[in-house]
Amino acid sequence: MSMVTNTLGRYFAGRFLVSAIGVFASIFLLLVLVDYIEMVRRTSGLASASALMVAETSLFRVPQLLEKMMPFCVLIGAMTCYLALSRRLELVVARAAGVSAWQFIAPALASAILLGLMATTLYNPMSANLRELSKRMEAELFGNAPGGGVQDASGFWLNQVTPDGAVIINAARSEQQGVRLTGLTLFRFETKTPDAKNHFKDRIEAREATLEEGQWVFKSVRRFSLDAPPVDEPTFILPTSLTPAQVRNSFSTPETVSFWQLPSYIRSSESSGFATAGYRLQYHKLIAQPFLLAAMVMLAASVSLRFFRMGGVQKMVLSGVGAGFLLYVLSKVTEDLSKAALMEPIVAAWLPVFVGGLTGFMALLYQEDG
Repeated sequence: MSMVTNTLGRYFAGRFLVSAIGVFASIFLLLVLVDYIEMVRRTSGLASASALMVAETSLFRVPQLLEKMMPFCVLIGAMTCYLALSRRLELVVARAAGVSAWQFIAPALASAILLGLMATTLYNPMSANLRELSKRMEAELFGNAPGGGVQDASGFWLNQVTPDGAVIINAARSEQQGVRLTGLTLFRFETKTPDAKNHFKDRIEAREATLEEGQWVFKSVRRFSLDAPPVDEPTFILPTSLTPAQVRNSFSTPETVSFWQLPSYIRSSESSGFATAGYRLQYHKLIAQPFLLAAMVMLAASVSLRFFRMGGVQKMVLSGVGAGFLLYVLSKVTEDLSKAALMEPIVAAWLPVFVGGLTGFMALLYQEDG
């Protein structure tokens, strides 16, 4: 009978799953608490911000943050599981019964791959949808507070060139992959003749904007010009030739697109002539995620199967955490190289998996058979 399906294998798999899910839940609660405190600080001056809405906004933001930490949750969970089994001498009994290390890490490897498949196909679309919902709630909270809220990095910029001049659009936050924007500032430039340079015309601030067919519709607008006082307008229409696919390339990030939508995003960006390295990298990273979690189990097993009586537990834990950190650094380096078109996205996504898995496999091979 296979070690993965027999009673002992199910026991090891259950212990691993309990440890990994426990670490995941603990980090989730910690992130929610930290994010909620930060949101409370930012909304302290807003009378319309209720405690329940602030809590929901923080709760919906955290799943996407936690998705990036999932490999570390599996690493810490696997180390905790095997150290607990070793402390209770359960590994000693298993070895005395003729069970090798390869056999009692097989259930954890199968469980990690299953967790990775669920994270890619179920958790990722859910976290992307919740992130969009949190952005909508942030817009409701900070829509009337210029510059408030949790902005996406330094904002989003878009340059639109027309025969009459150019328009530079800056948005603090985006929703629905750029179709709806909030916290906007527009700089309009005009040309007197076709060969003349652009001259500044006016600056427009708006609470929100929606991309409709052939036009941007801005709401709650205030217009500033050089020779007139500010003018408030309920709406402002800006003609545009931009399509949702073109806007999405400027205002959306690959992390906010669900796994099932990424192939269509890649095809539409390629047909529009835009760079697709970021989307392709995210797609391959999600495909490789089950195997990355399995590589984390291999790393954890290579540093946590030593018996407690032999000592050196602290060094084992530190070495496991250090290996996970180095693997994270490698993944960030390959990601930056891929986005700079210096490495193929498929190589950048799978190289950390290969390095982590090979390192854990070689360490286990040396410990067990070397």
